[in-house]
Amino acid sequence: MLPSNVPLWTPSQELIEQSNLQEYTKWLADTGDLRFKDYHALWQWSVTNTDQFWESILRYFALDYDGVYASVTNGMPMPETRWFEGIALSYAENVFKRRSPSRPAIIFRSESGTRKETSWQELTEDVSSLQHQFRVFGIEAGDRIVAFMPGDAEATTAFLAANALGAVWSCCSPDFGISAVIERFSQIEPKILIATLNYNYGGKTFDRTTILGEIVGALPSLEALILVADEPMAQVFTVKTVYWKDALNHKNASLDFVRVPFSHPIWILYSSGTTGIPKAIVHSQGGILLEHLKYGAFHNDFREGEKCFWFTTTGWMMWNYIHGCLLAGCTLVLYDGSPSYPDLTVLWNMAGEEELQHFGTSASFITANMNQGIAPAQISRFESLRSISATGSTLPAEAFLWIYQNIKSDVWLVSMSGGTDVCSAFVGGNPTWPVFAGEIQCRALGCKLEALDEMGHPVIDQVGEMVIEKPMPSMPVFFWNDINKQRYRESYFELYPGLWRHGDWIRITTNNGVVVLGRSDATLNRGGVRIGTSEVYSALNTVRQVKDALIVCLERSGGKFWMPLFVMMQDGVQLTDAVKEQINKTLRTTYSPRHVPDDIISVPDIPYTLSGKKSELAVKKILLGIVPSRAVNTGVLKNPGSLNFFINMATGLRP
Repeated sequence: MLPSNVPLWTPSQELIEQSNLQEYTKWLADTGDLRFKDYHALWQWSVTNTDQFWESILRYFALDYDGVYASVTNGMPMPETRWFEGIALSYAENVFKRRSPSRPAIIFRSESGTRKETSWQELTEDVSSLQHQFRVFGIEAGDRIVAFMPGDAEATTAFLAANALGAVWSCCSPDFGISAVIERFSQIEPKILIATLNYNYGGKTFDRTTILGEIVGALPSLEALILVADEPMAQVFTVKTVYWKDALNHKNASLDFVRVPFSHPIWILYSSGTTGIPKAIVHSQGGILLEHLKYGAFHNDFREGEKCFWFTTTGWMMWNYIHGCLLAGCTLVLYDGSPSYPDLTVLWNMAGEEELQHFGTSASFITANMNQGIAPAQISRFESLRSISATGSTLPAEAFLWIYQNIKSDVWLVSMSGGTDVCSAFVGGNPTWPVFAGEIQCRALGCKLEALDEMGHPVIDQVGEMVIEKPMPSMPVFFWNDINKQRYRESYFELYPGLWRHGDWIRITTNNGVVVLGRSDATLNRGGVRIGTSEVYSALNTVRQVKDALIVCLERSGGKFWMPLFVMMQDGVQLTDAVKEQINKTLRTTYSPRHVPDDIISVPDIPYTLSGKKSELAVKKILLGIVPSRAVNTGVLKNPGSLNFFINMATGLRP
């Protein structure tokens, strides 16, 4: 491992000069006589002069809108801040503004070998046809359209058609359990459901016809169903049903864009729902538009004509986020299926064959490749690949080094962290700064992010609670059916009134980078020292006998704690005393004696949510004796059976 002060990658002067970030900096100098010595000075201006910064984004990207605004914000603190009141605009309009006959709009691939290009002309025709069908159904601005679909070109078409009408979009992946879907969609009373009858994953086809019937029956607000199916079927649903090919058979329809107020809902996303009914998080049309333009251009450096891919399902906010590449004039690359079928090389093969410029994935996918000894550089030279992005959980320092040694030595690694709450990232990439192992490069422009110590004071190079001190336009406008914003305030503003608490432990480094140490609600506390779970997982990546792990810390009477480490061993490997000693030694030498667990316990599986996050808090609650049905909603877990071990264990722990 390189010393922490030695960069793994440093941008060339040519790359810096060609970056969107540098162009924006020059534009600020030319139009506003604003000059900055480096990125950190630019960031400080963006979070000190919040209104001026966000107005510059509106102007820099030359957005079309109706109306006028008297001020950028209404002057109210979070969460009552309102942006650009008086203007109306459209996300979809700004997507189609960048259409071009010289490149495809979408490239879709699947694990079955399907490859399909969608031209901008085809996409325009399909979106206008579907928009016409929505109007036949009586859809107006503000109505909810929901989808139960994989991440294919049809889902993108449906979102753009709904958005062009000013309708509110929401989606669940077809691998969601029935209760998870109903808990989400029933809250928002949709009028239209677009759904698939099956999906493919891991070489298998999963029939969702019966589940779809139950979903339709559980949504009394539904007025119509659009089925994405190749053949008409015998089953009759309880609402008017139209097949996808018929919904697109309005070839003479024109594509119109309904401009809606800046704060009008664009879509509804959901919290994980691991401990209760998922929160229905509503984002605004204008806020998401500005954020996706800003982050995609400046922090991912998406450029016109490039191909952008992110492995995601429609159930993860990264599906929504990656559509922002269309705003930059890029081709959107989609993949449907398992990232490990037939093996972990499938996405790397695709990246080489499609000559991607930007490859996005989860941190867990990267660490899985690392742990299994995959060498993508043996597959392709990835000559076109400029960036690899990772999010979803903390990317360990070892994975940084693995990427540069096993994929491409001069690629720009963009580790980022944000969430469903803003459908973007608070911290992430910077094409003008070096990359250091284990560090996210910078705090994003317009995001006044700090780490607070126990006294609520900002600290540098110390572990602290992550807070956002100033509003951002992509923060939720409200939660659906949340009277007086009670759940909204409880979620973000209860601990630090006036400050947004995201729920992560972080450390802002002397490089002005950021290290995310894990969720603060699952934090390990040993002798008053806060330990991020990601530190433990990072160290365990070097213990090859361990396939996966989960750690929690339970409070005991008398001020004592019990910190068990649960390990899932590689196939055919036993948890012996020698392996336990290796684990303890690794944690002790890599971090500190406080990182050494009180017990190491072998488990058959580690619980994960559908969005790919470890369910540490659910395990902690179960082991503390909370009834499992109150500790976690199993409908949002990928592998609910994994909890059985902890439920049985908890019985023996209780007095």
